[in-house]
Amino acid sequence: MVIGLNLCPFARKEWVGDRVRMMVSEARTPEDLLVDLDEEMSLLLGDSTLATTLLIHPWVLEDFSEYNQFLNVIDTLLQHRGLVGVFQIATFHPQYQFADSKPDDVENATNRSPFPILHILRERSISSAVADYPEPERIPEKNIALLKSMGPEKVQALLKACFEID
Repeated sequence: MVIGLNLCPFARKEWVGDRVRMMVSEARTPEDLLVDLDEEMSLLLGDSTLATTLLIHPWVLEDFSEYNQFLNVIDTLLQHRGLVGVFQIATFHPQYQFADSKPDDVENATNRSPFPILHILRERSISSAVADYPEPERIPEKNIALLKSMGPEKVQALLKACFEID
């Protein structure tokens, strides 16, 4: 959905270049997930060929409120490891809801995913990508406009299709 709808105009290049790592965490507790996150950041630090990691964690933080609270723990980890400014964590969740939105608002789908995901991004990659992109600050509003034009039924069908196996 992200690549197909071009929700992130920088994702296709990294995907096609095989620089996206997808890791499914076996964590069952937030503490174990934090260990996995730390290990994935260490892996990215040591492997310059990888651009990013999608840390998928289907068995922990399934409740969006708990997931959202966990982001404070991640901020503490980044500070403790001296990785503020090195990595940024983008967030995706099946129940994702922006602060001033209603649960069924279509704009929430820009950050919805089949499973909870912590997307580890290199800050320098973000800076480099947005430097050559016209009006990067308008990406979220363009995405929301696109999803609204599609309508909630079509967006829901696309999310549901993520679970279908060929």
